[in-house]
Amino acid sequence: MIQEIIAYKNIVNDIEDLMNKSPFKKSYIIEQIGIPSPTFYRKLKTQTFSADEMLSIAKILSPEENFRLELKADIEQAKREYEEGNFITHEEMLLELKRKKII
Repeated sequence: MIQEIIAYKNIVNDIEDLMNKSPFKKSYIIEQIGIPSPTFYRKLKTQTFSADEMLSIAKILSPEENFRLELKADIEQAKREYEEGNFITHEEMLLELKRKKII
């Protein structure tokens, strides 16, 4: 646990540098995380972003990693649903699509 906390503190310390090196402008990041610009810059200066705000910023700065994590979570959810029998067959899906006049 201590190692994770140290790693988190290092990320918090380096967040401005990471933002500066990213292809995203700070104005875009501010818009995406939904906090007022003065609050963002105050939190950036004092390094007081909440864990949720840091996660939102990380998802913006690392979209490929975020996509992989979301895909992995979706696959795990699908496996659980399959094991629970919560699925329909290909034929049932085709019938449903025809009924809705999608195909």
